[in-house]
Amino acid sequence: MTRIQVPTELSTERRLPMDFGEFVRREGGDGRLVVQPRMGFGDPVKMREGLVATKAADATTVGTLTLDSYTRVGNLEAVESALREGIDLNGYPVVTHSPATTAAVLDGVRDSGFPVQVRHGSPSPTDIFWAMMRLRLNATEGGPVSYCLPYGRTPLADAVRNWERCCELYARMRDGGVEPHLETFGGCMMGQLCPPSQLVAISFLEAMFFAQHGIRSLSLSYAQQTDMSQDREAVSALRRLCTELLPTRNWHVVIYAYMGVYPETTHGAYRLLSSAAELAVSTGAERIIVKTAAEARRIPTIAENVQALEYASRTAERTVGGLHECGDSQTYMEARALVEAVLNLDGDIGRALLTAFRRGYLDVPYCVHPDNAGRARSHIGSDGRLRWGDTGRLPLAGIAERVRSKKITSADLMSDLHYVRRMFDESPRGLEENHRTELIRG
Repeated sequence: MTRIQVPTELSTERRLPMDFGEFVRREGGDGRLVVQPRMGFGDPVKMREGLVATKAADATTVGTLTLDSYTRVGNLEAVESALREGIDLNGYPVVTHSPATTAAVLDGVRDSGFPVQVRHGSPSPTDIFWAMMRLRLNATEGGPVSYCLPYGRTPLADAVRNWERCCELYARMRDGGVEPHLETFGGCMMGQLCPPSQLVAISFLEAMFFAQHGIRSLSLSYAQQTDMSQDREAVSALRRLCTELLPTRNWHVVIYAYMGVYPETTHGAYRLLSSAAELAVSTGAERIIVKTAAEARRIPTIAENVQALEYASRTAERTVGGLHECGDSQTYMEARALVEAVLNLDGDIGRALLTAFRRGYLDVPYCVHPDNAGRARSHIGSDGRLRWGDTGRLPLAGIAERVRSKKITSADLMSDLHYVRRMFDESPRGLEENHRTELIRG
């Protein structure tokens, strides 16, 4: 592994971004979009190269340190072994690399005009939070539900306790003049086939959980799903819930390009990314997490990440602004019912979340975690919208659209999982070449 030179003094220390959320709110929204990759490399030199390239992109960007899978699950011995043997990791091991090494990665790159967020995926992230605090890395994401149920078998009660402690620990950064920022991952549960109303509800409830444990700068995620009009309803519902109930004004919405089975063709991948950027602009979202044309085949290169950042930014620039507010949409009414049912269970939101999953008030379709009831089912309707196939014990009686209870076969599920890929890969002849030309001109 190439070694990175450790500076004796950090030139950026006096110019560190004090609040990731404030930066995004200033630079995004009102038709503008802050774009961000999901980039992480184990080699500090390559990680720095990725951050430098992201900063230099022809777009308003923020940087990302995505951590490796061993660090996410706390297997630090495996990280140390990989580093000793020169084995590539699928992300940056911030806990294992020395603070001086990571400081060198960030030096001269991270500053008040280019904040950096850590992305990890851990239900037990205490070591990660300590590492971030030592480096004054004041932005990360996750949540007690969204970083537990999809990723393993850690008991939900343990994840809630872990995240309570980490939020309270992270809030201490404020004593040093740095505002800690947390982004919910709840709007991305399972990546696909979770009806938008529940994505909105879990994203919002995780934000409330963060706020209850001392975090004042927040962002709320929503992952693009199968139908643009339904997605607009969802983001409008999320923004409305935040305006009505969130106990801080320092918040913004981040859109994720589709998290499920991605198109295999270049034109399909860019059509889908373009659609995500249009969704973000049309709903007033301030930030977007991009995906590249290589997603379906391999880990993307730095250049491919930059290309996706610039493509999303150009799409945003040519998208007509104007906020789509969907009022009392079906998605809003369902999300509001779920949120109120959970909040009414207990004044402590962590305990309320545990009770909600135990009673089936929150139930993620196709999630096999032991603490998920597993009775709810969803499917894609003939109109492309995600619909409940079975609401289980969700508190949606009289609110949810009439559920056509149907037995969803394995073939049905596989077809739905590949729906977006089919829709975006099946394009008119010549579209592939049009996208190549646009990328060259860009």
